[in-house]
Amino acid sequence: MARDSPGDRTRMKFFFPDSQDFVDPSFDMDTEERAPHRIRQRDDRYAHELFSAPPYDGVLVSMAIVNGFGAGTGKYSIAQRSRFLRQGVRGFLRIPDELETFGDCGAFSYFREAAPPFGPDAAFDFYEACGFDYGLSVDHVIPVYKPELDEALPLPGMGSEIEKWTERREITVELAAEFKSLCVAREASFEPVGVVQGWSPRSYAIGATELQSMGYRMLALGGLVPLKTPEILEVLRAVSDVLEPEVRLHLLGVTRLDQIPSFSTLGATSFDSTAPLMRAFKDKDKNYYLGDRTFSAVRVPQVDGNPKLKRRILAGEVDSETARKTERAVLQLVKGFDQEDVPLEVLLDAVLEYESMFDPQADREIAYRQTLTERPWLRCHCDVCAEIGIHVIIFRGAERNRRRGFHNLFQFYSNVHALVGASQLDQVAEAGDG
Repeated sequence: MARDSPGDRTRMKFFFPDSQDFVDPSFDMDTEERAPHRIRQRDDRYAHELFSAPPYDGVLVSMAIVNGFGAGTGKYSIAQRSRFLRQGVRGFLRIPDELETFGDCGAFSYFREAAPPFGPDAAFDFYEACGFDYGLSVDHVIPVYKPELDEALPLPGMGSEIEKWTERREITVELAAEFKSLCVAREASFEPVGVVQGWSPRSYAIGATELQSMGYRMLALGGLVPLKTPEILEVLRAVSDVLEPEVRLHLLGVTRLDQIPSFSTLGATSFDSTAPLMRAFKDKDKNYYLGDRTFSAVRVPQVDGNPKLKRRILAGEVDSETARKTERAVLQLVKGFDQEDVPLEVLLDAVLEYESMFDPQADREIAYRQTLTERPWLRCHCDVCAEIGIHVIIFRGAERNRRRGFHNLFQFYSNVHALVGASQLDQVAEAGDG
């Protein structure tokens, strides 16, 4: 697969981390039944298969998830792991030629350990055998951010902690050096990417300088996920000051849509994140993206699938049969509302009545009213909204929720490139004015 030239900074690439996220195309939204002979791995579809054009530039796969390290979600079964290693990343995930593949070692899965549980050899073998386009060096996350230490002497009692962070940074640098040498000696078919870890802008900049001197033409900044936006920008400015013109920069796990143009200006050329998908079913109210706006999904959970409602039924606070009748009634009203046979107020009252059974403290009337009044799914032209309509906005089960997450990926991807394109146009205009 042809990759960009090392100095190509003309666009921002978005990589979607794999966590076994796919949907069943045979699932009937009205009857909630599936094809009787459906096999999940064979028949279900990834986001890049569901859309006419993939909603990302590539897929990132963690070695830790495939091999089952740590306690993270989305880990592969033994059978899936064997098939992944046999078929390779493209065969297993059915990735089209236009998408790139990024191999990651999954440092967050072992950040509590004193040292990574495997070395550069294991990472190299995984990336090479599975046919990745890019492979990250083995790193060790530093779970703190202390920029004040760049200017101050260590405080009493801080010595051992600073030594621990320094040791982790040194481990990361040493492993990056071993990994790069291994890739050169064995003529790697993938591009090695050096991971930079730090606890402050200066420590990140030092790490970037060291890895560039080893010959890395692409660096990845790790440990940024818990940082606030101003802190991420501090780190990027420091790294940008030492970044060589031909070196590209990847941001691991960072999603700040409004800051994408700034990230691009400071040297970032790619990033990865699951946030657009995760917000579809984990955010309190920002579940559905449309342009620069978000909407709350309307919650209509299954009686048997909602832990809060099950607890209330077992406690005798809610009658089981009443809950089931209300659930079925709401679903019928949703269908009628979509066909414009049911008034908004009738559906809204039913939804709120049902919600009082499983979440009596909730107050989502305003959010639901906005969603149902504006009908945002009718204004979206993505394949998901075109296929399932109002069901994309219903918070209910993995098939609807994950499809809404796929829709979010489509919207997010469109927004990223619109923002970067607008930023580049502004830069050209400013250069012309100058």
